[in-house]
Amino acid sequence: MASAVWNKQTVSWALFDWGNSAFATTVMVVFFPVFFKQYWSADVSATESTAWLAFANGGASFVLAVLAPLLGTIGDRGGARLKFLFGFTLLGVVTTAGLAFVHQGEWQLAAILFALGSIGFWGGIIFYDSLLIDVAPRDKLDTVSGFGYSIGYLGGGVLLAINIWMTQKPEFFGLANATEAVKASFVTVAVWWALFAIPIFMNVHERSAPSVRKGPALRESLAELAKTVREVRRYRGVVFFLLSYWMYIDGVNTIQKMAVDYGLAIGLPSSSLVMAILMVQFIGFPAALLFGWIGQRISAIVGIFICIAVYAGVTVYATVLNTATEFFIMAAATGCVQGGIQALSRSYYGSIIPAERSGEFFGFYNMMSKFAAVLGPFLMGATALLTGDSRSAILSIVVLFIGGAAMLVVAARNRGT
Repeated sequence: MASAVWNKQTVSWALFDWGNSAFATTVMVVFFPVFFKQYWSADVSATESTAWLAFANGGASFVLAVLAPLLGTIGDRGGARLKFLFGFTLLGVVTTAGLAFVHQGEWQLAAILFALGSIGFWGGIIFYDSLLIDVAPRDKLDTVSGFGYSIGYLGGGVLLAINIWMTQKPEFFGLANATEAVKASFVTVAVWWALFAIPIFMNVHERSAPSVRKGPALRESLAELAKTVREVRRYRGVVFFLLSYWMYIDGVNTIQKMAVDYGLAIGLPSSSLVMAILMVQFIGFPAALLFGWIGQRISAIVGIFICIAVYAGVTVYATVLNTATEFFIMAAATGCVQGGIQALSRSYYGSIIPAERSGEFFGFYNMMSKFAAVLGPFLMGATALLTGDSRSAILSIVVLFIGGAAMLVVAARNRGT
């Protein structure tokens, strides 16, 4: 493991995850949704503010889902994945810092900056993921991918802990109140993101690619993308894995997005929910390393199956929990497999795609992850309407894990075809 992970390129690559994960934890999951409701749109109806927040999230996801394969193709054709990564990182850093200067009542501007920051975050991940092929040997993808996710969980958790401390003890940091602390937290995320992005641009070397002129690059990339779509049946193992990934990661995303709302709905205090989120980050650090080892020593497919089984169990358990202690147990179980299923999915996919087209193929991979936020909520909503029971609605998510596992079996049998 040491020879594969502890070198300048892999550590520099992983540190990018350490940095940008702060946006996912502090901004996306914890502070922005609460601050948007309670500060920026405090004078707006709950319905209207919810709609704008949904538009910001949905709009950013849709833009990236549509553009992801094309962006990956352009990056491959021009050998410009690091340049694209820099551009998206700059967009995310600047707009995240900009949130600190949005005044109360300016909820439209806050929503727009958040959407742009999300595009910077998710757009950068397309090229960050594709660089895994450049920094890791093919036989060490599981280890390096797991290392990246583990570092990301730790980095995001460390800054989130500091930011929570800032809001609880603002005077210690020379801040007037919790409101100023939240605004300062947005700046710390931007600085953290930018600082830990520096090593990847200094030390990671993208493999050589054919040199193309800027004019023809877009036309050639569009033609190459169209060709890939037409010939996708040649990559049967890839197709079946993407279908499997779309199903089980939809279940994962649904649980992540609904967990806090569900906890509030059953009367749990918000402080307990925030601490549970923080706990997931620190459990995810060693767990992702462990699953990287499982993928390397046993099989990435076996590791993914273990994660799917745990997620299915967590979903069933969620239907009977009633206390904060039980919620913490659910969060701990989720933390054990959340990083693992992400890391092994990425490394397994990287092992079955053509290396020279990793940007393009990871574009498809990230497109699936963006569209993997539709079926789960639809299942929950439809089940809730039919049964009138929110616990039955959550249970319906198990269908996604069962379907994903079944399709994963087909993908494994078709690997290399």
